[in-house]
Amino acid sequence: AHYTTFLAYDFDGDGRAEVMMKTADGSVDGQGKTIGDAKADYRNKNGFILEGPEFLTVFDGRSGGALATTAYLPARGGDGAAWGDNRGNRVDRFLGGVAYLDGKRPSAVFARGYYTRAVLAAWDWRDGKLSQRWMFDSDTPGNGAAAGQGAHWMAVADADGDGRDDIVYGAATITSGGKLMYSSNLCHGDALHVTKHDPSLSGLQVFMVHESPKCYQGNGAAMRDAATGKVLWGIPSTIDVGRGICMDIDAAHPGNECWAAVGGITNPAGGLFSAKGVQISPVRPRAYNFGLWWDGDLLRESLDGTKIEKWNPQAQRLEPLLDAAQYKAGSNNGTKANPVLSADLFGDWREEVVWRSNTDDALLVFSTTAPTRHRLPTLMHDSQYRVQVAAQNAGYN
Repeated sequence: AHYTTFLAYDFDGDGRAEVMMKTADGSVDGQGKTIGDAKADYRNKNGFILEGPEFLTVFDGRSGGALATTAYLPARGGDGAAWGDNRGNRVDRFLGGVAYLDGKRPSAVFARGYYTRAVLAAWDWRDGKLSQRWMFDSDTPGNGAAAGQGAHWMAVADADGDGRDDIVYGAATITSGGKLMYSSNLCHGDALHVTKHDPSLSGLQVFMVHESPKCYQGNGAAMRDAATGKVLWGIPSTIDVGRGICMDIDAAHPGNECWAAVGGITNPAGGLFSAKGVQISPVRPRAYNFGLWWDGDLLRESLDGTKIEKWNPQAQRLEPLLDAAQYKAGSNNGTKANPVLSADLFGDWREEVVWRSNTDDALLVFSTTAPTRHRLPTLMHDSQYRVQVAAQNAGYN
């Protein structure tokens, strides 16, 4: 999930998706043609690659043939120490996403670096040509506040309401034009969620968990204004807060409810919070990985590992709806416990889940059987939703 982010999207508007991803010497396209030097092997004694070329390739989505290849930006540079270590770990923390940077047509954004230097490069695929739109580098004078603010995912959203997508790069945000919008200076974290969490506020909000108590200013998880970076409220902590989520699980409170991995399930300083940051229960749901719309009401359910569960506000517990493990499904990425994909694939606004089989020889697609009285547009018609689905394979997500 860190190493190879792939974007499948119709970048040129011809009605068929292309696939854009990082490649290297020896990569083979869908027609059997080798990119670069087929005999090159740059692995060191520890299995890491700290030398040799890196490429960005556009593939035809139907044939798999390589349509264009260029140098991947940014290059790793030296032994990779600028990215946080020199052993090949943090230099290879990549992200990617699809963004409507001009408000009309999709571009690809590929990134490198979470912990120190952060670089994002935006690309257009138009009329059979791959061109660079812009590159943002935290090492560029004036951009230094973005260093060390990255997360294990980046979100694409119109943060400032100008009709063009921006990049919420962890605790900082980059404008549609590749400029620094702001840095909250709360530093690196493992998860973030961008939407209108609080319906009483204008614009969007970002809920993010943070890793370093020395940096996050007392709030291990924080809700901030997406346009300004102003912290609206936070959940106090003194530890690395590894996971957290906001979604509407209790109809008694407007907007989304939020919780994070702060202390135990029952924690006076943690618990479950309203969109305003008011603690509504000292008890938080025990899962905080994914959310999805599964049953017939408009509240969301929890998706964690192979389990779909629903929060019962009265009993203050998650109650099971499905455990796909009984159908021999397995989740991905160890403790991150991700599905292959969670999205509204079939178009009735409830979301399907794709898991791998636990024998790794099949994809298992699950859809709800619950009826609903609510008629809503297909979620894929929402631009922010659609581009997040395209980037769901990146990082810890």
